[in-house]
Amino acid sequence: MIHWKEGPRRQGTRKTHRARDLRQRMTDAERKLWLLLRGSRLDGLKFRRQVPFGPFYLDFYCASHRIAVELDGGHHDHPDVRASDQRRTAYLRSKGITVLRYSDRDALLSLESVLEDIARKIKNPHPVPLLFKERG
Repeated sequence: MIHWKEGPRRQGTRKTHRARDLRQRMTDAERKLWLLLRGSRLDGLKFRRQVPFGPFYLDFYCASHRIAVELDGGHHDHPDVRASDQRRTAYLRSKGITVLRYSDRDALLSLESVLEDIARKIKNPHPVPLLFKERG
């Protein structure tokens, strides 16, 4: 039996099991988007799904461009959930990750537009650096 050491890519069995569970219980919108992102189908970019990152799980993540794509259901309109999403986005930005958010509705009804937007934002990244430097 191979024993893997803990490290940046070795998050432990609890997070691995949770990520597997999330991948098995994808929403219809996530499933539809994943069919077009998987296998480097979007401009040859490799995306992974339900990736553990710090205390969060990213719906879709392109490591080469440090971009997370998040699909939000209707419950994300609630003020508490919106505030939580803002904290999550701030955390990810502080780690140098760009977060692209789309509603489940957009992914289900206008998937082509979502894919075009993702491709455009990857080709033309934000002109201002998003990485915040800590003073110390």
